[in-house]
Amino acid sequence: MTTVVMAHGAFCGGWAFERFRAPFEARGWRVEAPDLRGHGGHAAMQGVAGASMADYAADLVRFCERLDEPPVLVGHSMGGLVCQMAARRVRPRAMVLLAPSPPWGVAGSSVEEAITAVGVNLLDPFFSGAVAPDRALMRRHSLDRVPRPYREQVLARVGPESARALREVLNWWLDPFMTTSVGPGPLPAPGLVVAGGQDVVHPPATARRTAERIGAAYREMPQMSHWLPAEPGWEAVADLALDWLEGQARAAA
Repeated sequence: MTTVVMAHGAFCGGWAFERFRAPFEARGWRVEAPDLRGHGGHAAMQGVAGASMADYAADLVRFCERLDEPPVLVGHSMGGLVCQMAARRVRPRAMVLLAPSPPWGVAGSSVEEAITAVGVNLLDPFFSGAVAPDRALMRRHSLDRVPRPYREQVLARVGPESARALREVLNWWLDPFMTTSVGPGPLPAPGLVVAGGQDVVHPPATARRTAERIGAAYREMPQMSHWLPAEPGWEAVADLALDWLEGQARAAA
């Protein structure tokens, strides 16, 4: 029974996979969905203040080091980038990245991404601060296809995010330390990038560029948006991921 480690996105916690993990467990996979530092539960602003994407990647590496075997990594949005950054140290069996944030050097493909990159610099005047979730923005973009009752449950659970981490993701060209670089060449594991055709957070063209950069396969779900682990149609995303993973396992046998 192979372990799957699921890495959540910005403002979230491991709870973001509460639906998505069920088909994996039903098909015999062991699933872990840890909270990155400062996330999950009743997260406070000081819990994420000053955290870097490098810290989140280190958290994931340490978690995986405690496992009995190399895991499969599944990441959503910012968590997809955390998986990419950790991959050379974790050496996972495979990776499935859902609407992943792109690594250093992969440019966005839309006006919306450019506006967001500029806007994040206006959220907090201090590089080491924390940013409260903009629930109105999440309703319009991240959760635009999530039915209202569940959407409001999600919005009640989101918490603060590190301003530093957001800037490292969205303004990588301003980062002289190349924090979100994933190193030269393809990543050392089979990868699958899944994009929502209606996603404006990480549009399909950007997701495709990410897949090309890390040497991963690419699949697009035309009617879906950004919240791939739980918006309507998420079951098809899970089936796609599982079928691909099981195909990789058969090929390696």
